[in-house]
Amino acid sequence: MSSCIEVMVIVEGKTEEVFIKKLVSPYLARNNIFMHATQISKPGQKGGDVKFVRAKEDFGNHLKQRPNTYVTLFVDYYGIKSDWPGINDVRKGATPKEIAETINGATKAKVVNLFGDQRADERFIPFIAVYEFEALLFSDAEILSSCIGVSTSRVDDVLTDFGEPEAINNSPETAPSKRLDAWSKDSKFRKITTGITIAQEIGIEKMREKCPLFNQWLITFEMIQKKYSS
Repeated sequence: MSSCIEVMVIVEGKTEEVFIKKLVSPYLARNNIFMHATQISKPGQKGGDVKFVRAKEDFGNHLKQRPNTYVTLFVDYYGIKSDWPGINDVRKGATPKEIAETINGATKAKVVNLFGDQRADERFIPFIAVYEFEALLFSDAEILSSCIGVSTSRVDDVLTDFGEPEAINNSPETAPSKRLDAWSKDSKFRKITTGITIAQEIGIEKMREKCPLFNQWLITFEMIQKKYSS
């Protein structure tokens, strides 16, 4: 049995695709986990409009292609639409962990029901990020503040208010991207260029340390790989 695993991750947009390609994939490859990203949207189409009716086609296609490939997704909670499994079951005031458990659980159940003959119960690992990509950049206040030219205290104040980066995305109006837009020297924070550069400087290890949901997502694949190598 091969000790390496292949993972296809369905992402929301170009930023997430680049993030997986430049940071997450090389990081996991050190442990024989080979992750490849593809957008739900057609290349060049803007993210943030993630409908389950569209995503399920991607899930099915990738589950059917190779029987030994794992399929996951990395999309923003505020990017999914009302047809997404579990979205209407999230209670008001739920914690990031509770939101993730509710929607990931419902998504898993739905995909297993649709593609059970493709061993979706084993091979499909949902990950609705209860934050947008920019939240991960709050994992290191000093690096973030230095790169965008604001005082570290401004970043620290946000983290003090919310406790951890994954909790910042509490509404579309106060999301990390909106905060970074307001702090940016340009009229809008350039997440594909500046954002990825900051992410590279921070590194995956620090993100894992500060973002427990993101960390648990990666642990899932590490545990699968360990099973195959034992």
